[in-house]
Amino acid sequence: MATTVEPESIGTKLGIPRLKGHGKFVSASLIDSLGTGLILAFTVVFFARTTSVSLAAIGAAMTVARLLALPTSMVVGPLIDRFTARRTAAWGNLVSVVGYLGFLLTHSVWQIVAVVFLVQVGHTTYWTSSSGLVVLASPEDRRTTWFGFMAALRNTAMGIGGALAAFAFTLGEETALRAIVVGNAASYVLAATLLYAWRPTPQDVPREPPGDTPDERSEPQAEKSGAGYGMVLRDLPYALLIGVNASMVFGQMLIKVLLAIYIVDALDLPAWTAGTLIVVNAIQVSLTQTLVAKRSEGSRMTRVVMLAAVLNATAFVLFAVLYVTPDAVAYVGLFVAMVVFTLGEVIAFPALDTLSVSMAPSTIRGRYLATYQLSWTVGEAAAPGLLTFLLARGEVLPMLFLAGLSLLAIPLLIALEGRAKNKMTRTGESA
Repeated sequence: MATTVEPESIGTKLGIPRLKGHGKFVSASLIDSLGTGLILAFTVVFFARTTSVSLAAIGAAMTVARLLALPTSMVVGPLIDRFTARRTAAWGNLVSVVGYLGFLLTHSVWQIVAVVFLVQVGHTTYWTSSSGLVVLASPEDRRTTWFGFMAALRNTAMGIGGALAAFAFTLGEETALRAIVVGNAASYVLAATLLYAWRPTPQDVPREPPGDTPDERSEPQAEKSGAGYGMVLRDLPYALLIGVNASMVFGQMLIKVLLAIYIVDALDLPAWTAGTLIVVNAIQVSLTQTLVAKRSEGSRMTRVVMLAAVLNATAFVLFAVLYVTPDAVAYVGLFVAMVVFTLGEVIAFPALDTLSVSMAPSTIRGRYLATYQLSWTVGEAAAPGLLTFLLARGEVLPMLFLAGLSLLAIPLLIALEGRAKNKMTRTGESA
């Protein structure tokens, strides 16, 4: 008897996963990212306009707060294993609410340290839990698509949040800043409420009685196993994966740390060039992330990341070469280099996130994901100092360093393939 194949919907063709039953999770992520975009660019400005603390002291206080918050992900890991990723992510949002409301009462350096610490703890708690949330929402063979979709959603929402904040800022500085903070706190309350109300039932997990979600069903196993961070530290394949991710995290600091100063000081081009390239990056991620992730689905994830590493290295070499080219060539070259870099970005991170959850035993997945998140936190803390140190000693040195670091990921991935083969086979994934 002939069978008919249901045609793909437009959403599926665009790499958008099936969202039925997960609207609260997607909405919570959208709201969370909007809130992050609202406040991200204005934290320093807020304290500078609403307190008498000097700009240098504000920067130092924020650095201290973030350093104090570095161990957060390692504390969050056991909480995920004990209380579930869904609840832990919601708690992280509520901690952020307390921190943001504290902004309104802050007048001294130690208060800045305290409230920024709370916000950083809240953000880290949420992002450490976020991969576990995707696991709850996605069938095992659609995780890469889901990670790509969430990355695109996050990028777009943060951009919209930043634009809304910039618009509000034009209406009057101090009033707008306080309104942004209050609105941000309210958005995190809503996001936490949606996460608490969400009851995920992934397509590849048999339906259980109401209120009994997959992460909650694994809790007794996690408690009985007695496994902890020692098991994570002894897992060499996962350590290799963390090394690969750390190299990619350093590459991502191009936009946050290096791009503007390199363009203005090394290439002697106007600052608006950097702003234009950042817009190009944001638009390219928003338009291509889901399509690229869907295309990667079913591929060997380690090979996908290898391709991304090569693209990153190529982009950094292009940025370095532009140091000795005429300005007319530099403008075109910068655009090409940014497109190549962004392509590497949209290819790499859904694949890395898929590997991170697939290689983690479900009984202590929280601890594994916490260790994985730590590579982001440490990389983001270390990269600014290291990259600016290199820049002071040679204007192209940071680009060459990032190119070499990107290529270093390839032998790590080859070693990972060999050591993780049996492990990935047991989890039904492809390394």
